[in-house]
Amino acid sequence: MEMDFTGKVIGCAIEVHKQLGPGLLESTYEKCLMYELYLNGITAQSQVILPICYKNIDIEAGYRLDILLPNKLVIELKSVDKIIPVYSAQLLTYMKLTDIDKGLLINFNVKKLADGVRRFNLSF
Repeated sequence: MEMDFTGKVIGCAIEVHKQLGPGLLESTYEKCLMYELYLNGITAQSQVILPICYKNIDIEAGYRLDILLPNKLVIELKSVDKIIPVYSAQLLTYMKLTDIDKGLLINFNVKKLADGVRRFNLSF
């Protein structure tokens, strides 16, 4: 069931990519993907502040999740020439900090979006 859910989100991202193509700003893809998720009945939040808990206090350290599907999925968006390991590390960190075991790293700056999507799962 979760695979279908993640697949539906990827389908929304593919639709955005079909409409816009590569080469735009990450923020543009984010706004359009949020709208596409809304059209598909998927509840999501964008630019969610992620405080760091340090010695029992929350510290605003400037971390923001691109898109969060509460209790289900963390989505990190990119519009870059190449995915580098730090992007994957960033998403995995966000997943651990939110206690959400599923994540998507989506790079819109590709010819075919399927080549720009990476799924992450912390459950083994």
